[in-house]
Amino acid sequence: MILLACPNCGPRNVQEFRYGGEVRQRPDLNTVTPEEWADYVYMRDNPLGVMREWWFHRAGCGLWFIAERHTKTHEIQATYAWSKGPS
Repeated sequence: MILLACPNCGPRNVQEFRYGGEVRQRPDLNTVTPEEWADYVYMRDNPLGVMREWWFHRAGCGLWFIAERHTKTHEIQATYAWSKGPS
């Protein structure tokens, strides 16, 4: 069983969560071309190593958060709530 630590609820079985994809910069909707948008929506890097990913606690608090997970071993390095950063 893989445990994933929700920043609100603590460690839970990974089956309580939904994977949301890798954390990536979203293109500017005012200037993006159809080809760039298709690349953003459908293409993934899939690197070997630690990757930042979106996760959703669907069977719990409903929080979207970021997990740093090793793509080969599935070891979770860290989980934390998403923040826009300074305004």
